[in-house]
Order: sequence, then structure tokens, then C-alpha cells
Amino acid sequence: MPAISFQTVSKTYPTPQGLFRALDNVSLDIQEGEFFGLLGPNGAGKTTLISILAGLARASSGRVLVQGCDVQTDYAAARRKLGVVPQELVFDPFFNVREALRFQSGYFGVTHNGDWIDELLHSLGLADKANANMRQLSGGMKRRVLVAQALVHKPPIIVLDEPTAGVDVELRQTLWHFIARLNKEGHTVLLTTHYLEEAEALCGRIAMLKRGRVVALDATSELLKAASGNVLVFKTDSPLPPAIAAQARVTGRVVQLATQETQDIEQYLTALRQAQVDVQDIEIRRADLEDVFLSVMAKASAEDTP
Repeated sequence: MPAISFQTVSKTYPTPQGLFRALDNVSLDIQEGEFFGLLGPNGAGKTTLISILAGLARASSGRVLVQGCDVQTDYAAARRKLGVVPQELVFDPFFNVREALRFQSGYFGVTHNGDWIDELLHSLGLADKANANMRQLSGGMKRRVLVAQALVHKPPIIVLDEPTAGVDVELRQTLWHFIARLNKEGHTVLLTTHYLEEAEALCGRIAMLKRGRVVALDATSELLKAASGNVLVFKTDSPLPPAIAAQARVTGRVVQLATQETQDIEQYLTALRQAQVDVQDIEIRRADLEDVFLSVMAKASAEDTP
């Protein structure tokens, strides 16, 4: 039995222009103990899918099962199995951190779990903030409390919706060390993130969404194999020739060009020299998940174009 099963899930919203389809027949299973990544650009439907999973929204059609429990017809049982970390910083301003975790435990009927709360506080770097009011915490500390609240009832399935958005490097390292430990202990993890290096390092399998549809679903290693080839990376202050600019990914002074063969690199460098482009800090690297993601999204956009 899968830990999570999305079965032909669709979600539509009425708009002045007609029905907007946020999800379009999404079907995928996440197995017990997986560390699963859900990727896509803004508006792809990732948060909508998680909201349906958590019971915060209802699917227009299809079913979602959590360890066999339907999230609509057996909501309470399904919700107890989930620990959800939302994107938004939602907190109760009237309690300190420890009180917030005790109240969250009570929502799930969990009592006498002081040792586990202490472990969460320690593992997430919150021990010295246990008695601080939630209003006094920085955004990063509030994010840590949200993670602790999601885990306080020891759910078998952990759902992380952009958990490291806008937080410092220390929190990212602390969070991933702890979540990776829980995953090794058998917890299933579903992660959405825009930090593709995190997904590549952590997720064993990945689904990519575009306009509410699954456009890629495979093991991370297989997705990377499909992106066989290298990337030519260099810096320049010069304008690129139009033929090269059309194929390049440019970030400030940094230019990246996908290559399949060694002769592609030679041809690019020859064309740059002929155009008198001042090229600096040349390097060649293997294609990574970001390259795969951009390729998949470009292909999906091309297929959507009439």
C-alpha cells in the first residue's frame, strides 16, 4: 500500500474568464519510506495538491489516500498520519514555543510527550527559545517552530511545502540533517522546493508539474541520466552573438550553454572568439537537476503551444 496515492486528481476554480484548471488528472503514488520531491514553477499546482492532501481544499474529482485512508471520507484518520509544514508563517501570538507545541499535541490527542518535545527543540535549534513568546521570534525561528509543530505527534508522513524559503543557511542545514534522520528511521517525506540542489541531494524520486499536469516522474538518478552531456560555463561583460544568446542561460555575467559533444564546446568557443566576446573563468560541468528541470519545462511549453 502506498504512503500517499493521488488518483486522477483535478481541481478547477471559477474565474470571470471561465473555469481555471489548477490540477489536471494528477496520478502518482509515493511509497512508504520514500523521500519524494514535487517540483514545478510558480502556479504549477504544487501547493494546491498539498492543500487537497491535507484536507484544506477539496478535489473537484479524483481521490487522495493516505496509507489507505481517504482524505475526504476518513479525514481525521488521514490527517493524524500527516505532519504538514506550510509555506505561510502561521502562528499563535499568545503562547511561547513550548506551549505552542503542547497545544499542537493536544489537537491530535497526544499527551505526556515532554521528552519528544525536548528532542524537537534540541534538534531544531530551539532549546534556548522554548520559553520565548512566538511574537518575539525571527522569521527563521518561526519556521523552525512550524516544523516542530508538524512533527510533534510523530506522524509517519512528513509534508514540507517550501520549508526553507527565505531562511538562512544554518536553518537549512539543521532542518535537512533532522529530516534525513527521520527518513532513515522510516518516515515518508514529501518535499516541494525551488532549491533544486536540495531536491537533487535529498530526493530519491521526483515528479515535475507544469500547469497542473505531471510532465516528468522518475527516479532522480534516471532524470539526471536523461540529461546526458555537459554545460559550458563562463563569465563575460560582452554582448553575446544572437545565435548563442538564443541558447544560453544568462545570470548577470554568468553564461551557461548546454553541450552534448566535445565539438559543441569547440564550436561555441570559436564563435565567441570570432565575435570578439571577452570570455573569462571558463569551466565545464556535468548537467544537474536544474538543467533537467529547465529542459522538461521548455519541452512541456512547446507541447502546449498550438
